[in-house]
Amino acid sequence: MSNIKDIAKLAGVSVTTVSRVLNEHPYVTEEKRKRVQEVMAELDYSPNRNAVDLSRGRTNTIGFVLPYNDHPWFDKVMNGVLEAAFAKCYSVVICPTGYDRAEEERYLRMLKTKRIDGLIIASRANDWETIGPYANYGPIVACEYINDPLISCAYVDQFQAYMDGFQILKDAGHGRVGFTVGREEQWSNSTKLKIMAYEAVFGELDEALILQDCYDVADGKRAAEAFLALAKPPTAMYANGDEVAAGMHYYVTHQELNVPRDIAILGEENLPIADVLDISTLDKNLREIGRVAVELFLSGKVEKKLVQHKIIMRNSI
Repeated sequence: MSNIKDIAKLAGVSVTTVSRVLNEHPYVTEEKRKRVQEVMAELDYSPNRNAVDLSRGRTNTIGFVLPYNDHPWFDKVMNGVLEAAFAKCYSVVICPTGYDRAEEERYLRMLKTKRIDGLIIASRANDWETIGPYANYGPIVACEYINDPLISCAYVDQFQAYMDGFQILKDAGHGRVGFTVGREEQWSNSTKLKIMAYEAVFGELDEALILQDCYDVADGKRAAEAFLALAKPPTAMYANGDEVAAGMHYYVTHQELNVPRDIAILGEENLPIADVLDISTLDKNLREIGRVAVELFLSGKVEKKLVQHKIIMRNSI
């Protein structure tokens, strides 16, 4: 097996020059670079990328931590990350955790051992006190607001976004609104903020008007069935995703029972399914969050960047 000494001898250059070519060092003449590359091609030489990365001090690889790789919310953020990273010649390692703390810490150790240059965290299982110290080994960017001197964040003002969603429903004449969330309040900051926003707009929460663990169309059907079976059903439903909202829409429009057909539905994420079904939605600009997260990652600075949300009104309210 050939090594860089063999390449240097055949190309008539020093071992240092070969090393510089392998590491894409700018201070090599084009003539020598071309000669070295031709010899490498003749010998079918493949460098040990781990060794090259170690010598360069970087891998040009970003770890993207997310709980699930088949959820529309995370899929949109991931698309923004992939597009922005590709444009800057960076690779992205997808790091699904299933909200398992030990699995998440395994990815953090990849940063510590220099197998990746840094992490973008879409959603987390561990607290920031556990994650924070790893920022000493490379950049960490959160996709939520975090007040940490070592961690950047690209975020939407979720509390204000939820407030705007509930306020639009209230302004449309709805005084009783059922809404869905993902994880329990004790584990999810977004759930906590959505409850706070509801109470800020409508006052004390009737526990019958909130359903947890909602992620897809089937959950939306289940939520609509539960809300509309109440002795005093809501006149509007606010889903934590457009797929959940689509499930609500399906239940309302396909039941033969005495179900009100004019119930208002508000979704989130601005997915194509909401457009097709004419469902109003809260667009948190998720792809832009991913793009900005990469921008922060590459900047070398610790910054907090707000991404603006908007509500897209359709005929469902």
